[in-house]
Formats: sequence, structure tokens, C-alpha cells
Amino acid sequence: MAASQAILLLQKQLRDLCKNPVDGFSAGLVDETDMFEWSVSIIGPPDTLYDGGFFNAIMSFPKNYPNSPPTVRFTSEMWHPNVYPDGKVCISILHPPGDDPNGYELATERWSPVHTF
Repeated sequence: MAASQAILLLQKQLRDLCKNPVDGFSAGLVDETDMFEWSVSIIGPPDTLYDGGFFNAIMSFPKNYPNSPPTVRFTSEMWHPNVYPDGKVCISILHPPGDDPNGYELATERWSPVHTF
């Protein structure tokens, strides 16, 4: 049941994103039969080190989305302190909800189902 609710939410969010595009960002499905894997493209913002860059990533949503966060992995070469060499993004908002077992992040900095995509 959770997966079907996640699919409905992801379908709505992708539709909304297509109707109301965000400057410098686009998203679509990696495979039309899998709502849980999105291909995203980000254009580097002007006046930053990434200006003029075109960066691709994969967002993988869990079956219990939005209760758990997606993962994001850049498939384009990317240097950023929050991006591991394998492209995986590590930021607080993409960490599971609740208290940080290591004590580095506040629960309010971590994923919450109200964030959604």
C-alpha cells in the first residue's frame, strides 16, 4: 500500500514540476515504468564556480516516500564538499528523519515527510 501512495505522490510532483518548471533544473523518469528513479539535470547558477556547467544526477525514491528521503547521486563529474567521489550527495536534509545517531545534526535539519521533493 505504501508504494502505491508513493507512486501517486511522485506522479503528482513530477506533473507539477513539468507544469511549473524551476529555472536551471529539469527532471524526468529514467525508465517510464519506474516512478522511483528520476533523471535530473541542473545548470550551474550564474556567478558561481558552477556557472555554465551542466550536471546530471539520479534521484532514487524509496517505496515508503515521503516518510523516508530520496538519495541523490551525480552521474556527471562534480566537485563539492557534500558530494562523495562516487557522486552520492550527503546533506542533512537527505538523512532519515529523527535524531542523528552520531549527534552531529539536529532532528530539524534532517528529512521530514513535509519536505517532499
